[in-house]
Amino acid sequence: MFDFDPYQQLATLRSFDRLELTSADFEHGSPLPPSAWGAGTIAEGADVSPQLSWSEVPEGTRSLALSVFDPDAPTGSGFWHWAVFDLPADLRSLPAGAGSGDPTALPGGSVTLPNEMRLSRFIGAAPPAGTGTHRYFFVIDALDVTHLDIAESATPAILGFNRHFHSLARGVLMGTATPE
Repeated sequence: MFDFDPYQQLATLRSFDRLELTSADFEHGSPLPPSAWGAGTIAEGADVSPQLSWSEVPEGTRSLALSVFDPDAPTGSGFWHWAVFDLPADLRSLPAGAGSGDPTALPGGSVTLPNEMRLSRFIGAAPPAGTGTHRYFFVIDALDVTHLDIAESATPAILGFNRHFHSLARGVLMGTATPE
């Protein structure tokens, strides 16, 4: 595992409120559940996005954005597992499996961007052997705009750039996975 925390560093660039992001499936800093590992991995996962809940958002929130990022992937640029924006401002949780890619699994109007595998869905943890423990940052942002003008084929990094300038509050929940 690298020692770089990209979200801690981003927080130094501008101030915003803190949201509490939790999951019924894992605790902050603990291993992801086996279902949230990638299909065909050592853990025989199923690529099921975990359940997520977050606290009340600040006044002025008009939409939400969510992503899952592994900064420890041996790529030099990390690995994006899931990225969704234009979630409704009044949403406070997502059930396990909401990242299935089924358009009815997320609220209408939500946009799921292609991940690193170019799939518009959640893909689970799959740290390669010999790369140590990986951290998976689940991040929710409360945004001051109803819609982010981002192409549906854009990368999650483009979402990260755009949401940074519209974030009123951010919640971070980090899970881990260690290859055997």
